[in-house]
Amino acid sequence: MAEADPSAGRITDEDIERARRQIGVPKFAYNKPFNVCAAPDSMRHFAFACGDDNPLFNDRDYGGSTRWGDQIAFPLFLHSTGTNLTPKPDAELKKLFKGLFRGVGKYYTGVDWTWWRPLYPDQQVFVERVTSAINVNESSSFSGGRTVTETYRDLYVDFAGVPVGRREEHYLSAERGGTKKSGKYADIKRQTYTEADIAKIDEVYAAEKRHGSEKRYWEDVEVGDALTPVAKGPLTMVDIISMHMGLGLSSSGIGPLGLGYKQRKKMPAFYVPDAYGVPDVVQRVHWDHERAQALGLPTSYDYGQMRTSWLIHLVTNWMGDDAWLWKLSCQSRAFNFMGDTTICTGKVVAKREEGLHRLVDLELASTNQRGQNTAPGTAVVILPSRELGPVVLPSPEPEMAKRGAFMMQSAADRKSS
Repeated sequence: MAEADPSAGRITDEDIERARRQIGVPKFAYNKPFNVCAAPDSMRHFAFACGDDNPLFNDRDYGGSTRWGDQIAFPLFLHSTGTNLTPKPDAELKKLFKGLFRGVGKYYTGVDWTWWRPLYPDQQVFVERVTSAINVNESSSFSGGRTVTETYRDLYVDFAGVPVGRREEHYLSAERGGTKKSGKYADIKRQTYTEADIAKIDEVYAAEKRHGSEKRYWEDVEVGDALTPVAKGPLTMVDIISMHMGLGLSSSGIGPLGLGYKQRKKMPAFYVPDAYGVPDVVQRVHWDHERAQALGLPTSYDYGQMRTSWLIHLVTNWMGDDAWLWKLSCQSRAFNFMGDTTICTGKVVAKREEGLHRLVDLELASTNQRGQNTAPGTAVVILPSRELGPVVLPSPEPEMAKRGAFMMQSAADRKSS
């Protein structure tokens, strides 16, 4: 019988040092994106997965009547696409990237998105992923033990290397025992609702308002204006399944039946036997009540990307078809457990002028039935102006433009050699 790895479930100094050496090094993707192209149906399915029936993201005929000239993708769609052109790693790079923080819990803690261009039907984009930051906390209030926050940057570009969007996504690795020992969630029980409770949530759903084709001009917005709330929940298994219908299962390449067997042979550490001896993915904490409890949590919980999509839904409802969502940041400060209800709200906190852009800064909140703001956020929206006219799309920072051009030129050079 093989001896247990004494470092499993622990965050070691060696792993931290190796994680820091990964900063700025492009990572090869062993699995294809769930959506290689932004096909009209995959775009529609993604919006459906987010619970958003905005015709701009769902209907080509409607999109053709807008300033965009066609259906465009829900902003978070980039998460499900992007062909990685980074070459396969050599032996040295494989050693650098293999097996970090084995057996520890890994949790999504937030994201910073920037969008420069819309994504259209049948468009393909390319992505480069690098680690952009590593931060260590020796004694975290989250778990009671050592934690590491890894930030990954994904740069999405088109065929010409022009940046379309950027994601800076943050993940917290926490020693497994810490969550259980801290008892942080010991008093949380799954929410029970009365008919009156559901009726109040339904009132928020019924009052949802989409600005749509009605232009929201910058000059008409005032600091302090509130966004019409958007309800999400109570969270059910259907919501988790639906999210997978848009995003796929994961970038880890997990799949059903024989496909799952093949992936298990490639990455056995990603599979942990359940109570019945069946090897199953560690990701099952999002739908497996018993697995979540074994890790010190009251029940299974949502994905952080779901909350990001909810705040995007809130903002795009408010801004209308003619505006542009330039930036959105979202933190995940607490789990949204099965049965939880989230009400997404926001307000205008600033108006400003920046060159040809008329900007509005928004403060966003995602408040559950316990009164917790589980996912605070911010957004920057470019609005049309009565003075300047339609929105001018923002330009990427010079370093991102340079990186995008380098990505595509390097790929072309490798192909021709």
